[in-house]
Amino acid sequence: MAKIPRQPEWVVADVAAYLERKAGQRGASPHTLEAYRRDLAQFFAFCDRAGVTEVSAVDRRIVRRYLAYLDTIGYARRSVARKASAVRSFFADLTRRGELPVNPAEQVARPKLPKTLPAALPQRAMHRVLDSIDGDEPLEIRDRAILEVLYASGLRVAELASLRVADIEGRDMIRVVGKGDRQRVVPLGEPAVRAVARYLEVARPSLAGESPGGALWIGARGGPLDGRGIRRVVRHRAGTFPHAFRHSFATHLLEGGADLRSVQELLGHIDLATTQIYTSVTRDHLKATYERSHPRA
Repeated sequence: MAKIPRQPEWVVADVAAYLERKAGQRGASPHTLEAYRRDLAQFFAFCDRAGVTEVSAVDRRIVRRYLAYLDTIGYARRSVARKASAVRSFFADLTRRGELPVNPAEQVARPKLPKTLPAALPQRAMHRVLDSIDGDEPLEIRDRAILEVLYASGLRVAELASLRVADIEGRDMIRVVGKGDRQRVVPLGEPAVRAVARYLEVARPSLAGESPGGALWIGARGGPLDGRGIRRVVRHRAGTFPHAFRHSFATHLLEGGADLRSVQELLGHIDLATTQIYTSVTRDHLKATYERSHPRA
């Protein structure tokens, strides 16, 4: 991993305070915070070299120059977009708090990203993955429960890792706190409910150390299983990433006839446009169904 640039002294306190506020939001993972820290340090190092000496002196012109500089030195558009988002979010926070009159990054054009389709697993492949984990060892029981809940709920990794026993025990509806501390209620299907019940009854007591706390998922060493551990489980058991389960959750719901607004609510998306990427996936599904089924296709 590249070294984080040294932040200018004139912005250290503001960035530290901002990241502390971000850390107080459930859903802001250490990985996310580290990415913000890195991106902001790079931006303000650029500003410092350009002669800026205080946060209030940052204007739209220098934000544009910075994004052009990133493009010039070969950053991918997606990376430029992420860095621009970090800068915009930082100044939006200061503006909301009344520390700046306007956000200098608000009106700067965002890099246009190519539309990419989520990597969803076909339904049969998903069922094969889940049904292949049918052992009686505690880790197998736990891993089956993790994958069943991921597929049944479409949770983000940080949301899944933050679940407590009290959030899910005996429940077929769970309350989730996602990005920006926003709450939503997500149902669980019967297979996921059964898998969690078996995990809590058989596997968790075997895995838990002396003081496991209320965390739902327990690692092999007896402590809470974090997001990195969940990613390892999904990679080992399914050969993919947790987000592929979230994509599969949304895609299969739409293929089954769910409306886009309901899927948006279940995923915790603020903007419907974020959810609409899945309509491209389902259009492919509908086209394949048509070609397979219509006599004049």
